[in-house]
Amino acid sequence: MFGILVAVGLAAVFLLGKEDTVTSDDFVAQDHLQVATFAGGCFWCVESDFEKVPGVIEAISGYSGGEIENPSYNQVAGGKTRHVEAVEVYYDPEVVSYERLLEVFWRQINPTDNGGQFVDRGKQYRPIIFVGDDEQRKQAELSRKALEDSGRYSDPITIPIEPSVAFYKAESYHQNYYRKSPGRYKTYRYGSGRDQFLAKVWGEDLELNFDTEERKKKMTAKSEEMNKEEGAFVKPSDAELKAELSDIAYQVTQKDGTERPYTNPYHDEKRAGIYVDVVSGDPLFSSIDKFDSGTGWPSFSQPLDANSITEKLDFKLILPRTEVRSTEADSHLGHVFKDGPAPTGLRYCLNSAAMRFIPKEDLKSEGYEEYVHLFE
Repeated sequence: MFGILVAVGLAAVFLLGKEDTVTSDDFVAQDHLQVATFAGGCFWCVESDFEKVPGVIEAISGYSGGEIENPSYNQVAGGKTRHVEAVEVYYDPEVVSYERLLEVFWRQINPTDNGGQFVDRGKQYRPIIFVGDDEQRKQAELSRKALEDSGRYSDPITIPIEPSVAFYKAESYHQNYYRKSPGRYKTYRYGSGRDQFLAKVWGEDLELNFDTEERKKKMTAKSEEMNKEEGAFVKPSDAELKAELSDIAYQVTQKDGTERPYTNPYHDEKRAGIYVDVVSGDPLFSSIDKFDSGTGWPSFSQPLDANSITEKLDFKLILPRTEVRSTEADSHLGHVFKDGPAPTGLRYCLNSAAMRFIPKEDLKSEGYEEYVHLFE
């Protein structure tokens, strides 16, 4: 990843010291979960893609297959430890099978390239399937054979299947990088050529459909169970929302309305802080990424956490637009357009009524202490 990151101004990240080199044992998995380990080049990308899969509870970036204990990123990136960047995937086998995870993996990598992956060159970026037992090996070999027989690649499939060995968790700044720095992550990923290659090879087969009726029932049941046990957010009823929200907030978030430009409270808000979902309180955007778009609505170049929002096509006007909604509360927030500033080139044009602004001095008292460091 180093070459691309220098080009986008991220070289400083590699000057950081080792923050928390620990083995994967520090992740306390639920008893029913199983683990799969894959190496596919840049672990930021592999982690990101697996965490989008229904049934995957956690994906952890790290290092595996090398000769020394507790290697640092700099050691692995130097190519002298024989480790590869790898990802441990903790998944619920009742929701997603190991066989299905293999299908996801093939859609992330170039299995004919054993000298690295995409822009990242060197053995530390070579793809490997690490198997934990005979059943995983059997499934991996069958899946690899099916890919070979499909004729999708004219070059030989060279990816090895190897026994799982010690896995060392990468430094904390690598974990969930796609969430922590979505703009920089997207810039790196596009520059790597990964997605362009995969789109060309897989075409319409790139996206897998996980929405089977059986899976929906299982996920709904598990979601309800987790909500009860962990106190997770449960969206209020429509009557409750109508009573709790202001009229404009209700119309915007629940009826997909749009407030008037320039007369809304946050279009010219210049204080430092974050913007949260008015319904759930989930963090959505930061003043760091806010800019004056001249439209009369608050505008941002990227979300605070890419997982806090969802996007879908909106056909309410003559031309289609991309609607932005909050993930947890499913609140309508606004729309995103491709006329924003660098580095993302995006403009998230939002309704003030869908959000609540929390100034930096109130972050700790309001329960958002983890974001205080953004403004130090």
